[in-house]
Amino acid sequence: MEERHEELSERKKLILKAIIDAHIADGEPVGSKYLMETKQIPCSSATIRNEMAELESMGYLEQPHTSAGRVPSERAFRFYVDTLVEHYAMTAREIFQINELLKEKMAELDHILLTASKVASNLTNYTAFAIKPRASCVTVRRFDAVYLDDNTLILVLVASNGQVKTKTVRLTDMPPLSPAITDQLALTLNEQLQNLTANEITLPIMMEMERAMVNRPELISVAVKVIYEAMNELDQGELKVSGMDRLLEYPEFSDPDRMKEVLGAIEQKDDILRMVSDGSGSGDVGVVIGSESAVKVMDRSALVYKPIVQNGRTVGAIGVLGPARMDYAKVLATLEGISGNVETLLSPEQKQLQDGSSPSRDE
Repeated sequence: MEERHEELSERKKLILKAIIDAHIADGEPVGSKYLMETKQIPCSSATIRNEMAELESMGYLEQPHTSAGRVPSERAFRFYVDTLVEHYAMTAREIFQINELLKEKMAELDHILLTASKVASNLTNYTAFAIKPRASCVTVRRFDAVYLDDNTLILVLVASNGQVKTKTVRLTDMPPLSPAITDQLALTLNEQLQNLTANEITLPIMMEMERAMVNRPELISVAVKVIYEAMNELDQGELKVSGMDRLLEYPEFSDPDRMKEVLGAIEQKDDILRMVSDGSGSGDVGVVIGSESAVKVMDRSALVYKPIVQNGRTVGAIGVLGPARMDYAKVLATLEGISGNVETLLSPEQKQLQDGSSPSRDE
């Protein structure tokens, strides 16, 4: 749920932004004297102190016990991301590193996303991750069946989000297979099960398929069981992490017990996968700060992710994990740039160019 903020005066916004920018840069508490001397706030030190006191009472600033300065709260970072963050102008070198993605001839979605996460980690200096999100309803756009021998075939499922799953099916106590029967099975599966979710594969549909497989109706129940298993596996989601050691560069993660908790959350992955999968439908950048997250160890941390969309479907996501005081402007610009390149790489036109052909002018 989006938090509602009181209307802040322009002076309060100016002071709050200066405090957050300074805290992002070095992680230290910020005092009024520092703002006067380095941020050129056009107010007296007393006025700045009064405004900081009001911002604290409104929940935007916190005062560490050991310092007279203030640090931004989670609420301040949320307001910063939603209202104050400025456009980050990427350097020529950063743009070059992102564009290098297009020079890779990569056919596997896994490989593309993992490479993209490594680029994100290198450019932002935060831990990055690549996700194949859970799908709310896995469907299959094509089935293939490959004859191996009289008792074995391979089922190949090409999901609508581009994922591919292969399953070896070994038949016991059944008449021998043949290439013709295997081809008929693939034809029947494509005619009856294309673009259906597992819940939509009903008994009447199975009975119709058995009638189509008039000579080998018993193959249908075996094949559907394997298809259920494969569709469930396609729906699990995957999480791969790049630059995990970069978290150690920030004081927020220097405590061994805290680092152990964060590593555990990443290893378990379920909460992160669920959070990204639930929020990826719109294709917009997601920013989750501290206690906004379902991941209990995310206090003083932030997670930013950008879904990768192909043909109107979310096929993956890339993101970064770091302290709540991360450089949001740079992170947002980096993820937007990388995701745009990945989506171009996944486009049919780009795949044709990689194969050495050119798209027709008539297409």
